[in-house]
This record gives sequence, C-alpha cells and structure tokens, in this order.
Amino acid sequence: MVVGRPGDIRLSFNEAAEIYDRVRPSYPAAMFDTLFEMLPPRPAIVEVGPGTGQATKDLLARGASVHAIEIGPVMAAKLRSNLPSDRLDVTIGDFEVVNITPASADAVFSATAYHWISRQAQADRPGRILRPGGVVAIVDVIQVDSPDDAGFFAANQPIYERYGQGHTGPPAPTRDAVDPEIRQVLEADGRFDSVAVRRCDWNQTYTASEYRQLMLSYSGTEMMNESDQTGLLNDMEAFIREHFGGLITRPLVVTLTTAILT
Repeated sequence: MVVGRPGDIRLSFNEAAEIYDRVRPSYPAAMFDTLFEMLPPRPAIVEVGPGTGQATKDLLARGASVHAIEIGPVMAAKLRSNLPSDRLDVTIGDFEVVNITPASADAVFSATAYHWISRQAQADRPGRILRPGGVVAIVDVIQVDSPDDAGFFAANQPIYERYGQGHTGPPAPTRDAVDPEIRQVLEADGRFDSVAVRRCDWNQTYTASEYRQLMLSYSGTEMMNESDQTGLLNDMEAFIREHFGGLITRPLVVTLTTAILT
C-alpha cells in the first residue's frame, strides 16, 4: 500500500474524517453537467483526493465508473461506507506514484485537492493515464474579496494572528479576477489543448458553531497544538456570535478547469 511521505500535511485530513464528511459541502450540479457533456456515456474516471465522497457521489450518479485515489486510510474507509457501489474502486495511496494503467481513463478529475499534487505531476500523470481525447477536469473553490461577507474575513484576522495563523500570500481576488493556477499549468503543456475555465458563484453561509466545525476540517487548524487550536476556535465562535449575529457568509467562486489530451 502506498502512503504519503512522513509528516505529509495531506494526512492531516485523515484525523478529521468524520468532521470533514459532516461539514464539507458538495459542488454545484452545473459543474458536473458541463463535465459529462465532454465525456462518453458511462465514462471511466480517475478521481484524485475524493475525501469522503463530496464529488464522487455526483460522478457515480451520472453513470461513471470511478477509480478514487485517496491518501488517507480513514477517509478512504468513510468514502467506501458512504458510497457502496460496484462502480467505485478506492485505492489508498499517493496519486503521484500509485500504479494506474496507462491510457485507461476518459477523465482525470479532482475537486479541491489537486493543489496538493506537485506542479510537474499535475500534467504528467493525466498525460499518462488518459486515453487520447480524454479530459482533465479540476474543480477549485476560491474564496473571494466580496462585500457579501459583511467584512467578516478582514475583521477576524487579529484572531488568527493571535494564534500564529495570520494570512500569508496574495490577497483574495475579486470575483472577476478569479484565475485558477491549474489553467496556466495546462496551457503551458503541449500535450493538452482546448483549455477552458467555467466559473460559478457559490457563497456558503454558516452559523457560529458550523463555522467552528468547518475550521476543524482545514489542515492548518488540524495541525495546531491542542491549546492554541481550542483557543482559536473558541475566540472565533464567540466573535461571530458577538459581532455578526451568529451567522456569516463565506463568498466563493467555484471553477471547473478542463483540458483535452491530444
């Protein structure tokens, strides 16, 4: 059995499989409608990082056979129990190295997990796994700078900074400026053409307690020491109750980036 490298941050999700399964949402149906218009009937799909099946269920519901590659054993077990199907094959392993028959898939699909794959493998692995004319399809969920959050994400930064979890990197883009990184990877690789990005506004609303649970499903929070983690969660939940009436909106854009193997 192939597993992650020692200390692999991807395995942190394995420690929160039940929470992840409970709080992580599914994805807009329109994204799957678009994808399946590009595929043959009953396609063979390799899914990268399925978690507990938030997207897998939609792939199966549309008639696909899914080979799901999940690095976390507990996540994989939850996926199997959630979606018992003779069209679902679950492999515990690292997508970058696990053995998959060359030219065997109609699509390589991933939802909010492909950023964990190295940039080289993001193109090389689909280039090997897909049949000619096969589709690589990557869903990203991107938090955006929008007044829809009523200022919550700017206001909560001092809480994160108090526990050494302040935001680093570029600021959140506006909705119009959303550009998933995988687009550049695929456009720069001569093995793929017809690169396209579809976008869908997809705000999510949470109560204070629901947002606490969502935070626990993130790798950064999961890897904190227990004292700081509890402090962060308590302070954030109290902040939402006191300053936002116990309800906040996370402004999101979901993107589906597709490309065809030539």
